[in-house]
Amino acid sequence: MPRHRTRKGLVLRVLPALLLVALAAVGPWLAPHAIDTPVTAPYAEPGAGAPLGGDQLGRDVLTRLLAGGRELIATSLLVAVLVTAAAALLGAVGALRPAVGRVVERAADVLMLLPAVLGILLIALSWPGGGRYAVIAAAVVMGVPYAVRLVSGAAAPVAASGYIEAAAVGGERLWHLVVREVLPNLRATLLALFGLRFVAAVYIVATAGFLQVGPQPPAADWALMIRENSGGIVLNPWAVLAPSIAIGLLAMSVNLAASALVPQPGRKTVTAL
Repeated sequence: MPRHRTRKGLVLRVLPALLLVALAAVGPWLAPHAIDTPVTAPYAEPGAGAPLGGDQLGRDVLTRLLAGGRELIATSLLVAVLVTAAAALLGAVGALRPAVGRVVERAADVLMLLPAVLGILLIALSWPGGGRYAVIAAAVVMGVPYAVRLVSGAAAPVAASGYIEAAAVGGERLWHLVVREVLPNLRATLLALFGLRFVAAVYIVATAGFLQVGPQPPAADWALMIRENSGGIVLNPWAVLAPSIAIGLLAMSVNLAASALVPQPGRKTVTAL
């Protein structure tokens, strides 16, 4: 396949995520109204002053939609980075040290038995002050067990390879084997894992917002918008549909971008003699 076609396809798959993330980042400055100022009647239909209508308090849905994505994306990105980094280290160490790996896998199995919603509630409600840090902690705790199992499976054949054994016999320390030998060979796995964990983080953070254990009113948050306006979905569906569509597009576009950036094994061409 020509290289320019490959690059064009890569750009087309990455561009939606970049545009959506950029729009969410600058959204608060593009908002036409203050996020907590009523501009219409409650659940007003779309009109000239409010293209997406009003919410349960008459606030502009478009304004709150533009202002409500930045914190969700920043939180989900942080969760995905923390989960991927923790899983990479634990999975690589577990593959190199089987005794440690068995302990990590048993702990992961126990945590995987905990339902996601129950885990969010237990951690967020017991966290001093609650709020966004509690949601981040809950998302990391719920995400690491699944990620560790994936990384451990990918790291096992790498750890058993000859050059890893040679480096270990040569006296290289554990941190060197993890950082310099194992993890560089898991780039594709870790990048794919990052995309999956970002999508999972979006849903966990959104679930926490819907359960009101994260951002609290009158904050502008996509998940909180869904919960607040669910009672008036018949009067103004956009108050619920707009943030729901935004969350779905964010998850799909970032996952698509991550899968597009995963290194693909090249094909060797055989030249006829």
